[in-house]
Amino acid sequence: MALEELYQEIILDHYRHPRNKGKIEDPDIHEHATNPLCGDEIDISAKVENGVIKEVKFSGQGCSISQSSASLLTEALKGKTLEEAETFIAAFREMLAGHELPEDTGIDFGELEALRGVTKFPARLKCATLAWNTAQEAIKAFEKTHSNH
Repeated sequence: MALEELYQEIILDHYRHPRNKGKIEDPDIHEHATNPLCGDEIDISAKVENGVIKEVKFSGQGCSISQSSASLLTEALKGKTLEEAETFIAAFREMLAGHELPEDTGIDFGELEALRGVTKFPARLKCATLAWNTAQEAIKAFEKTHSNH
């Protein structure tokens, strides 16, 4: 099987069988966003304990790229500290911008590599990054309200 076919399978699998889809009761983190160009909608919610994302879910509707990206995001962020999550989100966005990461980052995208193909379709980048941008905004809002300053 060609790598491109494998990546398409990963995206379709996450679209057909999304991981962590649903809502979290009383989330510590919550953010809603839409992509007005195509109508994709996403809600990201999470529980945070001692600065670690213990549970993260998404809900919403949209194309296979936006929904599978949200599913992949939830798997990637669970168990990370907020700082690790922000670093990972920034690295993912760099990957989708077509930039290579320095090898010393230690970041392994795993199945997220499937979304790298979106770089060939600039109009779909917003679909692929919607959940990631939403999660980043949610984390920033959480940190702002929970800072020790």
